Amino acid sequence: MNLRFANCRLLASDMTVLDKAELITSGDKIVFSGKAEDAAAAAGNMSFDRVIDCRNDLLMPGFKNAHTHTAMTFARSLADDLTLNDWLHKAIFPREAKLTAEHIYWFLKLGFAEYIANGITSCFDMYFQPDATAKAAVDTGFRFVFCGSVNDFGGIDRLEDEYNRFNSYDDLVSYRLGFHAEYTTSENIMKTISDIAHKYEAPVFAHISETEAEVAGCIERYGKSPVKVFDELGLYDFGGGGFHCVWFDDEDMKIYKDKGLYAVFNACSNLKLASGIAPVAKFREYGINTAIGTDGAGSNNALDMFREMYLDNVLSNIGAGQAAVIPPAYTLEAAVSVGSRCMGLSDCVSLDAGMKADFIRIDMKAPVSLPENNIVANLVYSGNPSLVKMTVIGGKILYENGEFTTIDMEEVRNRTKSLMADLA
Repeated sequence: MNLRFANCRLLASDMTVLDKAELITSGDKIVFSGKAEDAAAAAGNMSFDRVIDCRNDLLMPGFKNAHTHTAMTFARSLADDLTLNDWLHKAIFPREAKLTAEHIYWFLKLGFAEYIANGITSCFDMYFQPDATAKAAVDTGFRFVFCGSVNDFGGIDRLEDEYNRFNSYDDLVSYRLGFHAEYTTSENIMKTISDIAHKYEAPVFAHISETEAEVAGCIERYGKSPVKVFDELGLYDFGGGGFHCVWFDDEDMKIYKDKGLYAVFNACSNLKLASGIAPVAKFREYGINTAIGTDGAGSNNALDMFREMYLDNVLSNIGAGQAAVIPPAYTLEAAVSVGSRCMGLSDCVSLDAGMKADFIRIDMKAPVSLPENNIVANLVYSGNPSLVKMTVIGGKILYENGEFTTIDMEEVRNRTKSLMADLA
């Protein structure tokens, strides 16, 4: 499919806005993005399936949700107001033990619908039932990145096979090595993961330093923080990073800086579970790569990157005791470009020609978009999912003006309602 988006504005890779622009796609790639007067020459003799007048709306890369448990839509508002330990052991783990491939498939479809309507074009997901997961992603047309979910309960015997299989499964699907966390994974298993990472020269990701108690427990077991344990085991020798990253000390930050690792923040989840506030301003001072994720719907409860961006900025002010400590452009870049690199999606970083055609159309006439004193600041501080008029993934329009093209929402509603009865 060839698409031409005329009369638009474009979010450039430096987080500035280009006015009077056009964007052209062919198949799953962007073949032109730039000034309108140059579009005709770039289009040449191309024929288009659609020419879309954007009416001065903004086209920008889709949000990259860099830490998710998408199928946990089943847990939305199911077990609120519990501490992390009680939430996991009393509410989540017993229900997860009942999940089948059918549950996972349909709860994923529900999550994908929310992502797409909210302008999220890819996610970095840690969960189980990978075959059902990959099928749901491809059936939907959603760009999905697996993160290995190994822990002491299982998964290490499948990790290498899954890494190879899902990295050649479909263009929409890829796989990164990973495990749940230090406190759920033995040293021997972590050493095995390190060996696999060295075999493939691959990055490794895990939950890390989410709570103060987690770090204290690790120090009791190993005499050092989770970051230092992972580093000394060689898990970070080829990159990677961690999810949450709330309780880091300066030595942890130096390791993340020196190894070029990614710190993924989950502000809403960490607030709800009282885990703490990630030191985003200090990460920025160190020059550490920072990305943003929603975590799962059971601990958030919304899969909304606009809300995550807002909270990352304002909580950084609280943490630093200083207003305006994080520029909005820094946060927006974390939510789109840095998240893309974190997930290994180097061809989804921007709207430049040659990149994958994964982008969204933002309503610039909505009240929260006006006045246009600072478009990027509006996106971070006042934006919300209602601004998303269109979501394009792989050159295909999956959502437009409130309607999905690859998801039958009535079927999703009926199936998920029926399947919830199994988890009572």
